[in-house]
Amino acid sequence: MRSSGRSTRRRGKWYREPGAAANCGWTPLAVKAIGWVGLSLVGTVLGAETTAATDDASPQASPMASVSAPPSTTLYERVSIVGSEEVARTLPGSATSLDLEDLERFEHSDVQRLLQQVPGIVFQEEDGYGYRPNIGMRGTGVERSQKITLLEDGVLIAPAPYTAPAAYYFPTVERMEGVEVRKGSVSIIQGPYTTGGSLNLISRSIPSKLGGSVEGAVGEHDMRRGHGHFGGSGEHVGLLIDLLSHENDGFKDLDGPASDTGTRIRDGLTKLRAQTSADSSRYQQFELKLGRTEQFGRETYLGLSQVDFDADPLRRYAASALDSIDTDHRQVQGRYFLHLGRNLDLVTTVYRNEFERDWFKNERTLGVSNSTILADPASHLEAFAVLRGDIDSPDDAFTLRHNRRAYDSRGVDARFTWSGIERHDLQFGVRRHEDEEDRFQDEEFYRMNGLELTRSSVGAPGSQTNRLSDADVVSAFIEDVWRTARLTVRAGLRYENIEYRRFDFSTADPLRAEGPQRVRENGVDVLIPGIGATWQIDDGQNVFVSVHRGFSPPGAGRNEDTREERSVNYELGYRTYGPLWGFEAVAFYNDYDNLLGVETVSGGGGSPTELFNGGEVEVHGTEVSARWTPTIGNWRFPLRAAYTWTRAEFQTSFETGFADWSPRVERGDELPYLPEHQVQIGFGAQRKTVSLYGTVFWSAQARARAGQGAVPSSEVIDERVVVDLGARWRFTERVSSFVQVRNLLDEIYVAARRPYGVRPGLDQTVLAGVEFDF
Repeated sequence: MRSSGRSTRRRGKWYREPGAAANCGWTPLAVKAIGWVGLSLVGTVLGAETTAATDDASPQASPMASVSAPPSTTLYERVSIVGSEEVARTLPGSATSLDLEDLERFEHSDVQRLLQQVPGIVFQEEDGYGYRPNIGMRGTGVERSQKITLLEDGVLIAPAPYTAPAAYYFPTVERMEGVEVRKGSVSIIQGPYTTGGSLNLISRSIPSKLGGSVEGAVGEHDMRRGHGHFGGSGEHVGLLIDLLSHENDGFKDLDGPASDTGTRIRDGLTKLRAQTSADSSRYQQFELKLGRTEQFGRETYLGLSQVDFDADPLRRYAASALDSIDTDHRQVQGRYFLHLGRNLDLVTTVYRNEFERDWFKNERTLGVSNSTILADPASHLEAFAVLRGDIDSPDDAFTLRHNRRAYDSRGVDARFTWSGIERHDLQFGVRRHEDEEDRFQDEEFYRMNGLELTRSSVGAPGSQTNRLSDADVVSAFIEDVWRTARLTVRAGLRYENIEYRRFDFSTADPLRAEGPQRVRENGVDVLIPGIGATWQIDDGQNVFVSVHRGFSPPGAGRNEDTREERSVNYELGYRTYGPLWGFEAVAFYNDYDNLLGVETVSGGGGSPTELFNGGEVEVHGTEVSARWTPTIGNWRFPLRAAYTWTRAEFQTSFETGFADWSPRVERGDELPYLPEHQVQIGFGAQRKTVSLYGTVFWSAQARARAGQGAVPSSEVIDERVVVDLGARWRFTERVSSFVQVRNLLDEIYVAARRPYGVRPGLDQTVLAGVEFDF
């Protein structure tokens, strides 16, 4: 390990003994940050002797900033992972860039609905609103988005990306101005999850002119939303303040005394920027970003039995009346940009994300897991009757657990870019990252009388899980983009060195850090190569091909039987485009040497964070996207379509305890929560003062558990057609209004069968609002 200091913990928090070396401390990272700034100053001196770039004309736009590009454009391209639709057209791999207009069409608060227009992405709905999205790419699995690289402004944003990547926190979509997706070999420079790809959310930038906007909206389920931002820039300074309040009473009906099932979100973001003059020979910029998001939701893991779902899909059992999730996310980010001349620049980012949550939820009834009861009510008649509230219960009938956890993620990231040198663009990056997860969980016990829960006893603090896990990471990448008149070759190599520790403290005396503890340590050292090429047929079309290694970190729960998740991934594509239209088709094939299953309670499992080998798996499919914007008179008619076909099958047979696969996998079994077909069609009509939009999303049936052939009725994830409509009217240059209807046809469908029981998708919901610009 990189440090040997002995760590202790009291009352669920880390404490360091005097004189001990800090494995996951913040102070050493500050020292490292100073070191990076020192490198920047050295770079300034070196930059004075940098020769001018060789200017070989090429018909392809560079994904790196042009040597004549303004500094603001250069910086944006460094922190984004795609840059723009024009850049996406040149990449030897699938990439999508959604801008502010794409986000504002439906005033999206659900990132899963937004990403329906991106081929290759699949998701599992859970709460109907997308507050805790489950996103996968190219068959990676969707559970808590833990198999993709999740970023905000180019910075790892999952609570603990290496130790516990399951994203119980997800950035608030309303404060974003862009969303980017990269898949295939072009995704390896982000890392560490390279099998599926990367998702980057771009927060609102500091405006160039003084101004802002205020928006208010109301809708069904007592939905209320207020959002405002204000800012501006001078020659050397800039400021942005972005505030959001979003709440609703939920769309499900709770048995028993009236109570809502909704969620409340408070989100605040501040950015401060200082920079030299834009025409400075050594342009420099520093931006400080501060954010905080608080969320309280009366959400539950408890779904319904199939019979109850068929009778009333929006019902919620009284046994879930006290279930809730309470979260607090804080982020600090400092980014320093140094332009060293026409062809060399450096971006250094220091970041820290802290996240705490307590998900208090009903786990067991009469000692039986709620997942087991709802999967087979006939075998647990008494427990099922108590769970539904059909009969009053004895004391301690219900076990509610405080799934209390704290996460800390921090690091320093430095990226050098050297562009336009003898037909080459070079990028080199180093990231020093540390994260940890602190679990301190206990239980309370309740009885039910007349559909009301009353606490009957309390378990000892930390008696369920008293565990601390951490990861210490050094990663680096280098990428070379070489161009001729028609051919572009992009070759990259990523290195990940990860050291994990996991401490399982004694539950016999959980508040004593000196008590017995079990320590589990493991490490990963891996090289991740990738190469792709684009051949420009003419100014409006090209073909591309790539191959790269797929990798997913195993996590701190790895033991001697766990193998790393690795694969070799291939893609072949064609794209053609013009000013008002575009078309892209991609075929991909992911060949897993070993697929890794990660057990979580949210996935219906009973052994959280335990890892299960899935052996060889083959995933292949096709992604097609198209857009066309014809005009008639003063009207524009934007049309967009996305189609995904995916097949994913195990190539070996084995016994397993993993909930998604158990009890036995046979060769040829399909992966769960992966529909074979998905289609989204978007359409609209626009003129100066009026915009009308609609989407039709169709997803084929999927299965809730690995298998093949006809899907058993108890494992069906329903086929569905969901139609959304939206409209916006601009009354003046400063005042506009909007209305949207989600699930226009009020389609009722089984969206998931986990964590516990059957769960519905969002029913028909109307939202309307007014926006004032100033």
